[in-house]
Amino acid sequence: MVIPFLGGCAGYQFGNRSLFPQNVRYVYVPIFESDSLRRDLGERLTEAVVKQIELRTPYKVAGANQADSILRGRITSEDRRILVEDVNDNARQMEGTMRVKVSWTTNRGEQIANPVTVPIPDGYFEITGSNSLVAETGQSVATNQQEMINRLAAQIVSQMEMPW
Repeated sequence: MVIPFLGGCAGYQFGNRSLFPQNVRYVYVPIFESDSLRRDLGERLTEAVVKQIELRTPYKVAGANQADSILRGRITSEDRRILVEDVNDNARQMEGTMRVKVSWTTNRGEQIANPVTVPIPDGYFEITGSNSLVAETGQSVATNQQEMINRLAAQIVSQMEMPW
């Protein structure tokens, strides 16, 4: 008679549920505020974050009354710089950068996600994304900006995971 030893596996969890805090089920994501002069950046980033939450986490996005946590964000800067010019001073390659401060709290204001790197005051963590634009390959400023927004959204949702 063989008795299997299963005691060592009792603490393991499987699936993406094990990567995220267990005490949260619903997340409210108000429209991200934006300090940028470019229109609709906050709305576009909010939409991308909501899609990433629904795609990659066990959480559901809900209204303020139903949610047990709130994910707030603010775009603190958004700029572009020219990396390469042609002989006529036309931009051939540019780099866009966007910085976002994010806070994830319970409805009672308790912080859920702690910054992984250097702590920033007020319970926020800052995320920076950048993307390169090459005009010769057919990229436009709009597509470049959307790629950067999608990357930032993925980084924001990754910060919702529990530390190892």
